[in-house]
This record gives sequence, structure tokens and C-alpha cells, in this order.
Amino acid sequence: MKTILTVLFCAFVSVLIAQPTQTVRGTVLDSESDFPVFGAQVIISLSDSSKLKTMTNNDGVFEFLNVPVGKYLLAVKSTIYENYSASVEVNSGRQTVLEIKVKERISEVEEVVVVAQKQGEVKNEMATVSAQQFSVEETERYAGSRGDPARMASNFAGVQGADDSRNDIVVRGNSPLGVVYKVEGIDIPNPSHFSVSGSSGGPVSIINNKSLANSDFFMSAFPAEYGNSISGIFDLKLRNGNSKQHEFTGQFGFLGTEVLAEGPLSKKTNASYLIMGRYSTLSLFQFMGIRIGTDAVPVYGDGAFKFNFPLKKGGQLSLWGIGGKSDIKILVSEQTEYTKELYGEGDRDQYFGTGMAVAGLTYKKSLSERTFLTTTFSGSIEDQHSHHDLLNRSLDTTHNGGEPEVKISVDSIYPIMGYDFKIAKYSGMFSINHKIGKQHIIKVGLNADFLTFKMIDSVLNTLGTGFINRWDYKGQGGVLVQPFFQWKYRITENMDFTAGLHAQYYSFSNSLSPVEPRLGWKWSMKGNQKLFAGAGLHSQTQPYYIYTYHLKDASGNKIYHNKNMGFTRSMHSALGYEKNFKKGFQFKTEIYYQYLFEVPVTVQPSSFSMINQGSGFARFFPDTLKNTGTGMNYGLELTLQKFFDKSFYVLTTVSIYDSKYKGSDGIERNTSYNGLYTANVLFGKEFKLGKKHTLGLGGKVTVAGGKRYGYINLPATTAQKELIFSDSAFNTRQFKDYFRADLKISWKMNAKKVTHEIGLDLVNILNTRNILGLAYAPDLADPSKEPLAEKTQLGFLPIFYYRISFKLASGKRME
Repeated sequence: MKTILTVLFCAFVSVLIAQPTQTVRGTVLDSESDFPVFGAQVIISLSDSSKLKTMTNNDGVFEFLNVPVGKYLLAVKSTIYENYSASVEVNSGRQTVLEIKVKERISEVEEVVVVAQKQGEVKNEMATVSAQQFSVEETERYAGSRGDPARMASNFAGVQGADDSRNDIVVRGNSPLGVVYKVEGIDIPNPSHFSVSGSSGGPVSIINNKSLANSDFFMSAFPAEYGNSISGIFDLKLRNGNSKQHEFTGQFGFLGTEVLAEGPLSKKTNASYLIMGRYSTLSLFQFMGIRIGTDAVPVYGDGAFKFNFPLKKGGQLSLWGIGGKSDIKILVSEQTEYTKELYGEGDRDQYFGTGMAVAGLTYKKSLSERTFLTTTFSGSIEDQHSHHDLLNRSLDTTHNGGEPEVKISVDSIYPIMGYDFKIAKYSGMFSINHKIGKQHIIKVGLNADFLTFKMIDSVLNTLGTGFINRWDYKGQGGVLVQPFFQWKYRITENMDFTAGLHAQYYSFSNSLSPVEPRLGWKWSMKGNQKLFAGAGLHSQTQPYYIYTYHLKDASGNKIYHNKNMGFTRSMHSALGYEKNFKKGFQFKTEIYYQYLFEVPVTVQPSSFSMINQGSGFARFFPDTLKNTGTGMNYGLELTLQKFFDKSFYVLTTVSIYDSKYKGSDGIERNTSYNGLYTANVLFGKEFKLGKKHTLGLGGKVTVAGGKRYGYINLPATTAQKELIFSDSAFNTRQFKDYFRADLKISWKMNAKKVTHEIGLDLVNILNTRNILGLAYAPDLADPSKEPLAEKTQLGFLPIFYYRISFKLASGKRME
């Protein structure tokens, strides 16, 4: 009996201390043609110095079974292709599935040696300068980013994100209007909840990083296939679901409750599905009757899906989609307690909602070892709707034998404004890559969008006797066509040159850009050093709602006075240097200059320029505009990065820049995004606690120049009951510098088939009261006081989450 108990005890202990394992598999492809790479050796270096080795099959596929959980170096060796290596993380709850793209050698070599890591390199082989890989695994660890891809990208050098309330991406002093989001080659609507027409950001992202593969972020002089942007491109890639086994991930957190399921549709054909959804946790609490301290609860939900079907002879067909809907009610009429902090349109009830959805069908096929075809067709819709009810209020003071009690009462309430904006878009994209020998790659393609508009808006006139229509347009929104051609010349193994042409035509405004050249150059030198440069011309349409804003002539006829606006255009140039060190360290610096021209400004001399639009929650009501404004951005960027290849990472970015513009009055001023500098320091460390448990600690510190503002025109502000700035002194002042410190703590446990993770993201841990801007703030107790107040950004915000990942069915060994 004693022997039996001893055996049972040892078996129990062995189960407790046994290290969980998982499958690591993937596909190795040619980076230019997407053709499978056969016979490449794949190696995983384990922490005990042992190595796992295998070879890719005819389809470029490899697989490792029973890999212990942890973080390891994976390398790919081939005599025909350049060597590749990168760190991979293995967890027990989900298989690690990789897609690796390698570059063909110009000359074959006899001996294969891993010479460099590929951490941080972008997926697009045509990119040479001002490009950054968005690594889901890497950026997931960033403190203060709230799982939002846009906020994660704001840590890159050259990107400013010093606004706690929104995820606007300000690239090198440019307006967020200049940023374009793409999925599968298609420009998609603003992927943010509570987004305002004409903007590219919002408080909460609809895109969830759990549905993404590694993607590319471009900041300047991007390749010719990208257009309709003068600032930045976020080229997002939706990942395929696991084609071998069913897996589930669930997460409960402050920002949302979400589920993700993925797995095979057919193991014989490797068809797969990925479906995920999220709903706002605060609104779930409200639905359950749990008080959460505020009545203005944001309600939002979003989701994504991708069904991937491998076809015969190497083709792939995928059906994908992203969407989200959001609503909020800010009911000032229900506030009865008097406080001096009631400001910022505190005289009205606001009902605001948004929605967006995009779905597409993508077909990809390697026509041969040297030719690759991609085509996508999609449809999308975006919607913003709102109405405001104006309140007339007064103060009531009561005495109940003690201190007087002051209450707010509503004397009257009536509608003052409402709008409903909808844009539907039908898009198509076609591109073909072809390798001419080993040194020349060409890519040619076309993007086309057909748009329809419904833009209805009315506001109560100043006398309160009727409503005025500011927008009243239903119909076609024109066609936007963008053909492109790209050529890459691999001069030597260590030097690439790229050239391309891009053109753009928008039929609604009859705007045509001249053919725009794009150039790039990259030289990989000895000692793991690189020099790179790029330049190009770029064009962008104006926010679509501005084209349909109308005035009326003397006869009462509508005049679309800005329908024929041309594109805003810019010339980009950049020069950079990169040095890679041992143990995953990298130093990178870039200098850049951007000249903007043909920017819309008012016909009448003023400080206004479209260069300052695109952020915040306000729309713009344009006077008659002309394309004669100019602007310029120039600066220096520094990045020191330690990639997370083992147990810790460091990312330090510094941007020093200047951003100026001229309106129609010819005076040079600071743009609204000219903070002059931005600096981020991010760091993180993981501690192994036994074989199953991992403790993660991470931090972030951000400092940036304060927001620009000017002097208030007080009589006009009082009369119109909203902030009106003095035109002559626009952007002549600056708020104090922005500072924020964040801390992230996480704990992960890898059980046999399940991964548990608990995290706490402490945003603005020092509760720094950064200034967001000024607000119209009349004092009900003393109407004679100046009706102004400083709006502060978010204070201390703890964000928690619990995540669980597990497989629903056991996988089988690859045949």
C-alpha cells in the first residue's frame, strides 16, 4: 500500500511540474511571388541549447510537435534564399502558426550561415524608407495602448498620440486626415467607434489586434501602390484561422467582453474560419443594473471574420469583414446637482451614434514561380448621426434650516440640431507581381472606388423660428481611380532600388493628379548597417462631406461652392541610417522634409487651412475654398529598440520637428499639430516562475509639446454660445507640455491545454492633469464671468482584463 501511494504521489507531482507543450507550424513563401519554398531547413533553438529541425515540403509547409512553451529563436536556412530568423512565442492554449517570407538570393552560396535577424522588417518588399512593421506580438506588450492598433503605432518615431480621448494618428506634424487604413489592398472607412465625419480616429478602435497578422505602417514616401494619402498608410493584414484544430479565446475586461473562435472548415483542404466579437463591458454592467458611476455610458460592439479556402493549383479565396456600431447619450437635463465644472456644451442633451462595416472577397494565386496575382472586391458603409436638444436652465436655492441647497432646474428643452451622414462605397483592387530573373520585380495594379452619399443636416436659425439645411444631398459620390506601377531592381545582394508611378482621378470634383513618381533606395553595408532614402509626390481627396456642403444664392438655389476642390498634394523626402547590434538591439534615425501645396484655404484672407482639420469631435462648416495654401514639415527621428526576443524589450523614440503653414492671408503660422517634439520610453520584462507561470512588467513614459491654441474672440463666443478664436492670433499660444506615465502588470499560466492571462494596465498612473483644450463654459451662478475653462485629459485609468485561450479539439500530425 505504501508503494502504491508513493507511485501515485510521484505521478501527481510529475503532472504538476511537467512543462506544457504545443505545436509550431507554418509556411515559407517567396517574398515577391508568394510561391512555396521547398526544401528549406527550419530550426528552433530551445532554451536548453538543444535544437529542433525539419524541412519544408512541396507546399512550403513545416511543423514541429510537442514544443515546450516559451520563447525561442526560429531560423530558416536555404542555399537559394536569404536566411531568416526571428523569435517565436509558444503558449499551451493556442498553436503557433507562422507565415514566413524570404527573399531569393541573386547568387547561390555553398555554405549557409544565419547572418541577421528579421525583427522589425516590413512585409512589403517595395518599401525602403519611413516604414515600420506592426508586430502584434511585440505591440501587445506596450503599456497604455489599450489593445488599440492606432495607439500602439503612436509609440513609433514620427508619430504623435498625445490625446488620451482619441486614437488619432498624427504623422510628422500632418493632420490625422492624411492617414489611410487599408485591408487586403482596399481603403476602408474610419475603423473607430464614435468617429466624426472626415476624421480618421476616435475614442475606441473597431479593429481588434487579435484578428491581425503582422502589418505595415508607412509614414512617408511610401511605394506607388499606396495613394490618396499625404501622411501615412496603415496596411492591415487579417490573419487566417487555424486550419488544423479548433481554438477559442475569451476575454473579459474594462474596455470590452470579447470572444474569438477559429479552426478548420475542412482538414482535407485546409480551409479555415476566424470569427470574433466584442461588446462594451460598461454597457453590460448597466444592462444588469450595476451602477458604474456615470449615466453617459458608451455602448458599442464590433466584430471581424475571415473564411479562407485554399483552391487547387495554389489559389486561395477568402471572405472577410470588419464592422462596429456605437451610441452614447449625454443627458445634461438629468443633472440636478450644481457644480462649477459643468462645461463643454453643458447646455444641451446630445445623442450621438456611429457605425461602419466593410466586407470583401479576395483571391490570390501564384500563377508560376515568378508571378503572383491578387484581386479584391468589397463593399463598405459608414454612418454618423446625432441630434442635440438645447436646454434653458436656472438655479433654485432652497433653505431647510441649514446650509442653502442649490439645484439646477430645466425651464425648457427643444431641438437645435441634427444630422445623418452615410457613405457607401464599392471597391475593387487588382495587382500582379512578376519577377524578371532574380534582380527585377515589377508590380502593376489598379484601385477603384464607386461612392454614394446621403448627407442630411439642419440647425435651428438664430431667431429660433425654423431650421436651416446645411447639407441636403443624396446621390452618387463619384468614382476614385488609382492606377500604379512599381519596379524593384536588386542591384546586388546588398543594394535595392525602387521606382514607381501613381496616378489619381476623382470624378465628383473632376480632380486629376499628374502622374506621381516614387523613388527608393536601400544599401545594406558591412557591420549590420543600412542606408536608405526615398522621395515621392502624393495626393489626397478632401473629406467627402465638405464637397456637398451648400450655400444659397439670392434666388434660394443651392450652390455646392466647394464641389470642385482639387486634391491636397505633397512632396516627401527622407534619408535614414540603421545599425543592428547583437542580442536584438537596433538603432535607427531618419531626417525628412515634406512640402505641402494646393491645400484648401478660404477665398477671403484668413488663417484657415484644411491642414489643421481632422482631429477632435467637431465637424467643419466650410466657407468658399481654393487650393492655394501651403505647408511644410521637417524633422529628425531617433529610435533605439531592443526587440522582445527572450525576456525583455526596450523601445525609445525621439522626434524633433517643426510644422508650419500659410493660409490665404499669407502669414506663416504653426499648424495645430506642431508640438515641436515627442519622446517615448517603453520597457518590459518577463519573469519565468517555474515552467508554467510568467509574470510580466512593463512601463511607458511619454513627453510631448503641448497643443496649440490662440486668443478667444469673447463677444463672438458669448453671442454664438461656442468658442470663436481670434483669426489673427490663431495658434500663437501653446499649452504646457504633455506628460504621462503608464504601468502594465500581467500574469500568464500555461496549463496543459489552456493558457490563462490576467492583466492590469495602469494608464496615467501619476494622475497627471494634461490640458486637452479650451471649452465654452458659462457660469450659471454668475453669467458675467468669462465663459471659458480648460478641459483636461483623462486622469488615472486602471484597465483590467482576464483572457483564456484553449483548443477545442486535438490536432493531427501533418501528412
